[in-house]
Amino acid sequence: MSIKPRRKTKTIYVGTVPVGGDNPIVVQSMTKTDTRNVTATVKQIKSLEKSGCEIIRLAVPDMEAAKALCRIKKSISIPMIADIHFDWRLALESMKQGVDGLRINPGNIGAKWKTEEVVGVAKEKKVPIRIGVNAGSLEKDLRKKYGHPVPEALVESAEKHIGILEEMDFTDIKVSLKGSDVPATVDAYRLFSEKYDYPLHIGISEAGPPPAGIIKSAIGLGILLSEGIGDTIRVSLTAKPEEEVRVAYWILSSLGLRKKGVDIISCPTCGRCRIDLRGLTKKVEKRLGKIDKPIKVAVMGCVVNGPGEAREADFGIAGGKGRGILFKKGKVIKSVREDKLLEELMRVIGE
Repeated sequence: MSIKPRRKTKTIYVGTVPVGGDNPIVVQSMTKTDTRNVTATVKQIKSLEKSGCEIIRLAVPDMEAAKALCRIKKSISIPMIADIHFDWRLALESMKQGVDGLRINPGNIGAKWKTEEVVGVAKEKKVPIRIGVNAGSLEKDLRKKYGHPVPEALVESAEKHIGILEEMDFTDIKVSLKGSDVPATVDAYRLFSEKYDYPLHIGISEAGPPPAGIIKSAIGLGILLSEGIGDTIRVSLTAKPEEEVRVAYWILSSLGLRKKGVDIISCPTCGRCRIDLRGLTKKVEKRLGKIDKPIKVAVMGCVVNGPGEAREADFGIAGGKGRGILFKKGKVIKSVREDKLLEELMRVIGE
């Protein structure tokens, strides 16, 4: 399978992070704390930063949450996006508090003057706007026209919002067209990509809890990314946001688009396996969890086929009955007692 080249999109900046163009695909997440709780929100964002999150989005449901944004921003290192629905005053206050981006649909704000006011401040402060179309909250007229949130309906919704901003000479735009239906979401992004060069934030909305949510996200995002579609991604899971970030990097890494942290490959085991491979793999994963360098490590259950099957791994171990082997780039470098396999692997990686 060949990965198609990234489609050409314009570059925008969310704070200091470039999105689109030839820039790396950006990994995003969203806080799951109450934004009004500054301490809890900052704690979660700092944890996300350590996980590799590069842009964070926060829900801004009311003015108290909007006014908390400045205190949060002072304590974090990554750009911050305010997620706002309907109320232009929250958008204005969020920009006053120093956010790096807005997620707001201009067609839902109300009177034209309200949109003009938001756009005017966004231009002044160089704050990009993400138009976020969601299949679950499609406009009534489009639901009536199409009957269901089909791809054409999602794209038409985005076009309406884009038109409003373009009429105001605002093109610092990012777009998302999310739904929980994987094929429909993929087709919506494909259709949009044929018509526009605005950068795309891709994701499968309400994907659900792991592992089902991971599978849906991996399929949907994997298809799009393999076709060169997508400039930022978020994996939407009913789980801790750090898990969203980890899965996002796994998806990007599996396609060779970005490398971060340890890639562990292990065999599924069979009748030849004579060690507790699942337990050993979990221990390896835990010990290497904090390594940020792109290293591939193999944990195999068969000393006969292990090194060959994991030839591309930087380091690996393969277990047998009572003993195992340590190998590097497919070459055996040492025979080791079974109970010493983990420590020997860690030692070689550390060197």
